Amino acid sequence: MGKLVVSLIACVAMLGGQAPYALSSTTSTPTVAESPAPGDVFPAFDAESVNGGVHRVEFPKGSRTVLLFFLSSCSVCHKMIPEWNRAYERRPKTLQVFGVLLDREPPGFFAVTPLAFPVLRAPSREFLQARKISRVPVTLRVGQGGKVEDVAVGIVDPIRLGEIFRP
Repeated sequence: MGKLVVSLIACVAMLGGQAPYALSSTTSTPTVAESPAPGDVFPAFDAESVNGGVHRVEFPKGSRTVLLFFLSSCSVCHKMIPEWNRAYERRPKTLQVFGVLLDREPPGFFAVTPLAFPVLRAPSREFLQARKISRVPVTLRVGQGGKVEDVAVGIVDPIRLGEIFRP
């Protein structure tokens, strides 16, 4: 996995009083970051699980998957984790959910930050760029064939999160 270089950048739009973190490899100036949009296609991918082994994330016919992109170093992401945990616990059992960690967590991160959902490591910076993941947190619902159905960036209120986690 290529090393991700992360810098905190002020975003143009403030969400819930908090700006999502933008990912940048070369600049610390504010930028308007691109995000996946409904109708985009998110290809299947392989990623290392934080528990070991490689997991294939696919989007077969009749399926829905929610992907939760976050950084262990992102304070806005830390505010979303309890909400994501609650939504995961309430989800329909047919809905797949994966967290996608974009950085290397500090020692003991998972002990002090319990996550109810399985977590994978982002394969590379190129993976993120190709899929338009340039800021976090991102909550993304993907339907069959990888078609993006819904996207939320930054703090997401519980009602909106329930819409994303619907069957």
